[in-house]
Amino acid sequence: MRETIVAGNWKMNLNSLSIMDFIKDFPHLVEDITEVKNIIFPSSVYLYLFKEQNTILYGGQNVHFEEKGAFTAEISPGMLRDMGCKYVIIGHSERRHIFGENNDLLNKKLISVLNNNLNPIYCIGETLEERKSNKAFEVLKKQLVEGLKDIENIEKLIIAYEPVWAIGTGETATPEIAQEAHKFIRTTLNEMQSNRGENITVLYGGSVKPQNAKSLIKMQDIDGFLVGGASLVPETFAQITRIIRED
Repeated sequence: MRETIVAGNWKMNLNSLSIMDFIKDFPHLVEDITEVKNIIFPSSVYLYLFKEQNTILYGGQNVHFEEKGAFTAEISPGMLRDMGCKYVIIGHSERRHIFGENNDLLNKKLISVLNNNLNPIYCIGETLEERKSNKAFEVLKKQLVEGLKDIENIEKLIIAYEPVWAIGTGETATPEIAQEAHKFIRTTLNEMQSNRGENITVLYGGSVKPQNAKSLIKMQDIDGFLVGGASLVPETFAQITRIIRED
């Protein structure tokens, strides 16, 4: 069953005081909205602040595929569950392009978190060079096929399409470009696992803000957003959520 989701990836931003203010203010801004699910992804050092509340859904920005061991600074799926997380982001473009995570590694992470009853948001997307070279769909298919290898319960997955060229740049894919990519992703998922892609939520992530959210969410295969900078301010994040509800 496809859900409508607006997720906020805080990356390496905010501190304990601003997060406590967010936790206090945000629920009141969306308390009348039941049709849209909000999920926050704070820095791991602040997960404990979310564990102390029971209103906002939250998750980890990254995870290791091993349960435990000599992996300095890494976080295991069990640690995320212990902190009350229900979700985790896997394969964000910054993890892929800054930290060198490839599809094989991300496949291990996906299998591990699914085995640990966590819900992954699996991020895929092409660079500007790949799009200009007409390789966008080739890249997306490779990320899906290799990333989801040996995974049968894909219904627990959430996919986030991130055109890398539109993240943190102020650039945004037009609604038509985003829809084309989302439709291709859903078609590929259907081909991989007997039309089960119809039940998978596919989010758009790429400089989403109130100014473009309305035109993007009108697209048939866009089920919500993975929001970056606009999720740091409770009023702005709530505005995006409200725009989706009103569409």
